[in-house]
Amino acid sequence: MKSVKEVNTEAKILERLRDYPQCLKLVQYLFDDAELQELQEYANNVSIKRLGYNDHGPVHMRQVVGNAVKMLKLLHESGIQTSLEREETGTFEDSMSAVILAGMMHDLGMSVGRQGHEEMSVMLAQPIIERALLHLFPDDLHRRVVIKSVAIEAIIGHMSTRKIHSIEAGIILIADGCDMTKGRARIPLAINTTPKVGDIHKYSANAINRIGIHHGDKKPIRIDIEMSGDVGFFQIEEVLLTKIEASPAKQFVELYAGVVGQERKCYL
Repeated sequence: MKSVKEVNTEAKILERLRDYPQCLKLVQYLFDDAELQELQEYANNVSIKRLGYNDHGPVHMRQVVGNAVKMLKLLHESGIQTSLEREETGTFEDSMSAVILAGMMHDLGMSVGRQGHEEMSVMLAQPIIERALLHLFPDDLHRRVVIKSVAIEAIIGHMSTRKIHSIEAGIILIADGCDMTKGRARIPLAINTTPKVGDIHKYSANAINRIGIHHGDKKPIRIDIEMSGDVGFFQIEEVLLTKIEASPAKQFVELYAGVVGQERKCYL
């Protein structure tokens, strides 16, 4: 049974994709995939209950898809081509499809453990990606190969520990970093009360009230972060900025953050 948060996030994604029939067909297939759902839920169990980390489950992965779709659309509306478009190997919807696949599966490896979870995510995601693309493009091998390759690049590169080169993978990197509001830390804070190394990530995420993604003043994408306290700056400077700096999409992003009632600080 999906949570209310999952269902609501899915509805937002479907609304953002209403003009993209290929992508709508893909996300509906993924939302209905029982194995993918089980993997996402078990990844969250390992992340929260076993390891004491933030949410890395179905809500988080859907949120990353929502963030990535929004960012990719902002680039498209500003006339910025994706890597597949620029290289003339795919369409904008192909790029969006790769981003959707990566967002929905980038943390599946947390079902095994934290160390090297990017590689584990690729291993677990590959058969699901292949059957989803076969469902979408049964007679188009080129499209299946291209979209799968970009999706895998985005999955394996989402921790900024590996060099990535496509705009699509760069968008997933940033979209993942943008899911750090207090809701993501609510359950870990409630069930893990003994202080331990790494708690700063939960407390800093808990200080993030809101993250807005919209068209920027000088660049296509503006990320605007509102915090309840200064501890939130840790999450921005140690997590999100690290990912933006490593992203091929960095040049298209401006970042502002601040505590409620104070002036926003411009990072990019």
